[in-house]
Amino acid sequence: MEQIRQDIRNIAIIAHVDHGKTTLVDGLLRQSGVFRQNEQVQERVMDSNELERERGITILSKNTSITYKGIKINIVDTPGHADFGGEVERVLKMVDGVLLMVDAFEGPMPQTRYVLRKALQQNLKPIVVINKIDRAEARPAEVIDEVLELFIELGANDEQLEFPLVYASSREGYAILDMEDEKKNLEPLLKVIVENVPAPRGYFDKPLQLLVSNIDYDDYVGRIAIGRIERGSIKQGQQAVICKKDGTVRNVKISKLHGFEGLKRVDIPEARLGDIVAVSGVGDVNIGETICDAEFPEPLPFVNIDEPTISMTFSVNNSPFAGKEGTYVTSRQLRERLFKELETNVSLRVEETDSPDSFLVSGRGELHLAILIETMRRQGYEFQVSKPKVIFKEIDGVRCEPIEYLMIDVPEEFMGVVMEKLGPRKAELVNMHSALEGYMRLEFKIPARGLIGYRSEFLTDTKGNGIINHVFYGYEPYKGDITSRQRGSIVAWEDGEAVTYGLYNAQERGSLFIKPGTKVYEGMIVGENSRNEDIVVNVCKKKHVTNIRAAGSDEALRLTPPKELSLEQCLEFIADDELVEITPKAVRMRKKILDTEQRAKARSKFHEATI
Repeated sequence: MEQIRQDIRNIAIIAHVDHGKTTLVDGLLRQSGVFRQNEQVQERVMDSNELERERGITILSKNTSITYKGIKINIVDTPGHADFGGEVERVLKMVDGVLLMVDAFEGPMPQTRYVLRKALQQNLKPIVVINKIDRAEARPAEVIDEVLELFIELGANDEQLEFPLVYASSREGYAILDMEDEKKNLEPLLKVIVENVPAPRGYFDKPLQLLVSNIDYDDYVGRIAIGRIERGSIKQGQQAVICKKDGTVRNVKISKLHGFEGLKRVDIPEARLGDIVAVSGVGDVNIGETICDAEFPEPLPFVNIDEPTISMTFSVNNSPFAGKEGTYVTSRQLRERLFKELETNVSLRVEETDSPDSFLVSGRGELHLAILIETMRRQGYEFQVSKPKVIFKEIDGVRCEPIEYLMIDVPEEFMGVVMEKLGPRKAELVNMHSALEGYMRLEFKIPARGLIGYRSEFLTDTKGNGIINHVFYGYEPYKGDITSRQRGSIVAWEDGEAVTYGLYNAQERGSLFIKPGTKVYEGMIVGENSRNEDIVVNVCKKKHVTNIRAAGSDEALRLTPPKELSLEQCLEFIADDELVEITPKAVRMRKKILDTEQRAKARSKFHEATI
């Protein structure tokens, strides 16, 4: 007979980026006494990765736990970006309920929709937290209606629609069940979690089953498998087997067993049904595999991770600056690093190509791949990447492409220009209504390739006043050709150092990306042309010196400050015949063919072939 374990609750927190979930976890940890009174604690303590702290987003899912009235609550913090959906899908396998956090001003956003759909499909019990009620412009009543509409739209069942509701302010550290209640602390939220999240059910006395949902790595003990015990119990030193995805079974010994207490991992002698544990000593284990009792190897089914939608080619850097700035520059080192990433990054795919120096890397979106590139760059890798391309699928004999659900908030005066730009990108208007303070909310379905390169254009068109969010919607039949970038590149003519005189003459042709003193090479992209063709300029050209002085000719040349592009902007900017060169010290854009004459020949051959 099935038993219920009452002393534990497993819950995941899901929310759109910046709706305050990591701050809420901070508050819960503080209140449960995890930190000493005088302990210096970083803000957003769960965002432990350097890139997460810098960008203010959660990228990796992480575990923590707090104890409330003798009940252990395991909390999993999940990413809010759909690009890290692979992280979300697998952590939902470890929990019985979800805490959906929604900003009391912004309401439900596209990423909320994505993760919530996954949670409802897995029949998890939702609790809705309306956060940031201390904001002056908060509108909790309207937001609750929007959340209810979203639940109905995503096909929630009657039980899921009867969700408990909590109002909170993560920053101020309080939660209330009614807007009139006294604002004391977060205890009302903990109470709702304990009362509404189902306790783990299963069999204590049957053979062990532990589903691996996350992987960590330690230099001393190697790979660490993190997962939840679905049946039975596990002991330190126990003999077990790993049921691999390919159907094979391998014997292992559980050398170390850890539980989660606050932010720390603690050694525990044994754990049982419902516990989330970290197991070391199991060697080559992968996400989705099951650790079982040695006598009863019975694997559990694992969630299907959504397929990648965008791919890029990663190749060894072959520019004139190759090997000067990076520590890891060879194809062997690049290959090892990419295949190592597959161990923990479940939604990534890496394939070999015809060339030993190039690898096809596929991911869930531009941000997913950009985070990988930025991480590798900081680790000392040097390589180059091609323009992102969407992955087409054949469904019932029809060529289909990934479609994104795009949500835009813009002041009414910019609506016209946004609609005009999205038309040629094959966007289809789904919904339009007025948001707050003179803003309109526009909702579109748009091909993923139509969004490549649009974000920077959007910010220019709306003078920085627009807000853009999108999430993967599904596959639909191919929508037809989309015109790519409207403007050409300004390309350097020769190797050398950019000087003010050369840049002054070049800036008349468009906007520049570099400043005086930047080292350049032939074929490197130094700016954006104001017309739609590429133009070659000599930015290293010095002023011809004579001994004749004319009045006014020696006045200082004034340069417009260059437009410095981030990694994502570079990936959006490049055309099919261009690459982004990534090194620990710089991100540069270049032509695939560096030599000006050879590039001209290749272009004329291409035109002849297309005529």
